[in-house]
Amino acid sequence: MSGPLSHIKVLDLSRVLAGPWAAQNLADLGAQVIKVERPGKGDDSRAFAPPYLRDTKGQATQESAYYCAANRGKKSITINLSNEQGQQLVRELAKDVDVIVENYKVGDLARYGLGYEDIKAINPGIIYCSVTGFGQTGPYKDRPGYDFMAQGMGGLMSVTGERDDLPGGGPQRVGVPIIDMSTGMYASVAICAAIAHRAVTGQGQWIDVSLLDSCVALLANQAMNYFATGESPSSLGNAHPNIVPYQTFKTADGAIILACGNDNLFKKFCELAECSHLVQDPRYATNGERVKNREELTRLLNLIFLKHTTKEWVKLLDEGGVANGPINKIEEVFQEPQVQARGMQIELPHAAAGKVTLVASPMKFSATPIRHEMAPPTLGQHTDEILQKVLNKSTAEISDLKSAGVV
Repeated sequence: MSGPLSHIKVLDLSRVLAGPWAAQNLADLGAQVIKVERPGKGDDSRAFAPPYLRDTKGQATQESAYYCAANRGKKSITINLSNEQGQQLVRELAKDVDVIVENYKVGDLARYGLGYEDIKAINPGIIYCSVTGFGQTGPYKDRPGYDFMAQGMGGLMSVTGERDDLPGGGPQRVGVPIIDMSTGMYASVAICAAIAHRAVTGQGQWIDVSLLDSCVALLANQAMNYFATGESPSSLGNAHPNIVPYQTFKTADGAIILACGNDNLFKKFCELAECSHLVQDPRYATNGERVKNREELTRLLNLIFLKHTTKEWVKLLDEGGVANGPINKIEEVFQEPQVQARGMQIELPHAAAGKVTLVASPMKFSATPIRHEMAPPTLGQHTDEILQKVLNKSTAEISDLKSAGVV
């Protein structure tokens, strides 16, 4: 393994998305990640299908595409955590790792003797990251949590989607489980910070991240808009609450995104679009005035954009240095020359499908480059290997564990 965390060992006790996303980030960074799954069923997301991966003959496998999105770079071992022998196996694995990622309900792993204090007793330097819906404290700590719930409770849905007074308006969730993934990203950052802290002090620690906290943190400028005015922001469709024009416009054959993040860019756009009279109008000369007069300006710009096709606008604005872009379908994303040049689509050998196409990590390092080497594992693919090579179990011991339903 290569990467900046190639010296780090991780035990991934999480499932679905937020926790696995964090552990996958660590695997991308070179960490050795062992994923513990339930015998027979595995990670819940293995059942989030169809679609499934297809083998070399085009036949569907039992590997869900969803599971593959968050589990590359890991080895899978099946262990029954409700079994005392299974719990002991996890403790044995935990003795020799740097990081544990788990997303069980508050207190569940402690009942099995696998909580932070239990693991700390046998591995004082452990960095133990708990990912939950609502955190380890507070009145909601015992409630189960999912991305959709967090998007709603955390206010994100109230500022996402078309305006309430327009057709199709109303609260809308983001098209990908953004809170699961952002929680995983916060967890990854926190874990890396804890690794850096331990390198200086020798101390491990318990990290507590939650879906709701992460959603609240992601409100960013919208939260500040509320704090500054005392009024809750509302949804604006594809428009921006603080920048105009920063939205989509219909073209002669489709749509385009125009992003004028400052007055100079708006001036450039007006010159290219042959509407310099707009920037000379005091109602549109500065961003603050454009925000105040967004409706009339948007109406005028809509008429201008209908004069050319999307490709014509992209070419014109690109040449003039004005930020813009098409609205791609997923298949078009991976046809973009820039996406291809950045190596964002990879292919790895897969135990069931023969090969699997995946999205690469976006992190680029000059000295410790990321090398994607392991596809998402099949359920229990590495059980024997881990028992033999990591825990030094004999063939007879492994056979007994399987007979007893422990693994």
